[in-house]
Amino acid sequence: MNIKVSVKSDIEIAQSAEMKPIIQIAEKIGLTDDDLELYGKYKAKISSDTLSKIQGNPNGKIILVTAINPTPAGEGKSTVTVGLGDAFSQLGKKVMIAMREPSLGPTMGVKGGAAGGGYSQVLPMDEINLHFTGDLHAITTANNALAALIDNHIQQGNELQIDQRRIVWKRALDLNDRALRNVIIGLGGPMQGVPREDGFDITVASEIMAVLCLAKDLKDLKRRLSEMVVAYNMEKQPVTVSQLGVEGALALILKDAVKPNLVQTIEHTPALVHGGPFANIAHGCNSVIATTAASKLADFVITEAGFGADLGAEKFLHIKARNGDVLPEAVVVVATIRALKMHGGVGKQDLNNENVEALIAGFDNLKKHVQTIRSFGLPVVVAINKFISDTNLEVDTLLELCEKEGVQVALTEVWEKGGKGGIALAEKLLKAIESHTEEYAPLYNVSDSIEEKIRSIVQKVYGGKDVEFSTKAKKQMKDFEQYGWDGLPICMAKTQYSLSDDPSKLGRPTDFTVSVRELKPSIGAGFLVALTGDVMTMPGLPKQPAALKMDVDEKGNAVGLF
Repeated sequence: MNIKVSVKSDIEIAQSAEMKPIIQIAEKIGLTDDDLELYGKYKAKISSDTLSKIQGNPNGKIILVTAINPTPAGEGKSTVTVGLGDAFSQLGKKVMIAMREPSLGPTMGVKGGAAGGGYSQVLPMDEINLHFTGDLHAITTANNALAALIDNHIQQGNELQIDQRRIVWKRALDLNDRALRNVIIGLGGPMQGVPREDGFDITVASEIMAVLCLAKDLKDLKRRLSEMVVAYNMEKQPVTVSQLGVEGALALILKDAVKPNLVQTIEHTPALVHGGPFANIAHGCNSVIATTAASKLADFVITEAGFGADLGAEKFLHIKARNGDVLPEAVVVVATIRALKMHGGVGKQDLNNENVEALIAGFDNLKKHVQTIRSFGLPVVVAINKFISDTNLEVDTLLELCEKEGVQVALTEVWEKGGKGGIALAEKLLKAIESHTEEYAPLYNVSDSIEEKIRSIVQKVYGGKDVEFSTKAKKQMKDFEQYGWDGLPICMAKTQYSLSDDPSKLGRPTDFTVSVRELKPSIGAGFLVALTGDVMTMPGLPKQPAALKMDVDEKGNAVGLF
């Protein structure tokens, strides 16, 4: 006889959880209601005065959570991040979690939510996944205000001699909408503007999102906004926001969005959820302001970086850590047996069947990510995020594979058990931090040439053979050197599904060449983007978007969000 086990959905678990007033959560980290700007009963922003006041506090230890290359089978990086924070709390540690804000595009497209899962979630889950405190809307507005000001400048005489064929600033929308990738604006005659080609990026791909997430305070935000390149003039020289004189207006729009958002987990651990740049287009980490604030308010900070260690973790360690003085003490690489079997050649429909051979084959992907983190001089612990379908033989096999490589590993059951399911992982991390003696070492120097930096990432992080640059990319490298931009770090725009730039090459591909088709300056953010493959800055919706399952009941409760 088959016995069906009823499992609550994430949204059902979240809605049945009892939240505490956010003021009570703030008290755990030494804050009072005077330090908060309340957004209802369960959400708040930390005030600018408080952010300044805590800067003299000692720094807590930061733990970075990353993962193997993601698959449709799921890895659960955000879930492990939340559960690990709850585990540290259960061990009596003063801990905070620092996470990214979800984007409405992926929420309504494929992923369906990004606030953790099961009994390891940040709350209120539905509000965090929807409008939250309005940060992403503010970024959208600032982005589009700048676009409107550029077009108005051209319409009103074009004093800066902007070449309308070389405007690189796009409009933005926080939804997946492929129809807006390429558009024509200004039609309808002289009073409707100057006709030109334009396009939309998803909001989380806007440079303003990256700027907000790398700024240290409001003053630094304004400086970075002023340095953003929006176009080139008739002499092919860059035109910046400062030349338009609108950085003050943009900063004004963002003055509240720059403050981090305080929420709680199901187990009432304090969490800052702030900023959310895409990890396959931008640097994929929550804001420097949030991570820094968490480290000033707690002894331990659990934070994450998007997608696999080849994207989010690499960018955290090469861009965010160097920029914001937020270097992690240890790194967690999250893996699931299901995902490793997929990297080993198993189709999604067969993942529930035991397959040790595929698991062993897929282990090479995990092994490469562990090697990458070690090459930075940081201790690493593997978290096996357990699924119900995992067999004892598969679990034992993965534990043995890790132990043979000398990798610290912990079976993690935070989806089902909350913080209790992450105790083993937390204890291994504490030991790893205590016993580690190596020092952090970046894999390239910012003084290296643009080509050398990109080649270092491809060879040392992806395991590739070489890099091939298009004619356009080669010319851009020469131009960027002329403009003095060659001393900036690199932000690779690459598929998240593979170590290579080909999403179909799962596992650990070898002997491959990465093709860089174009470079994009993000001078305000402080990095150069190298575009590879067919990575797009405006995603499209799938055939069956998650939005089809979403609804709201007569009491206003979200249904089918995840």
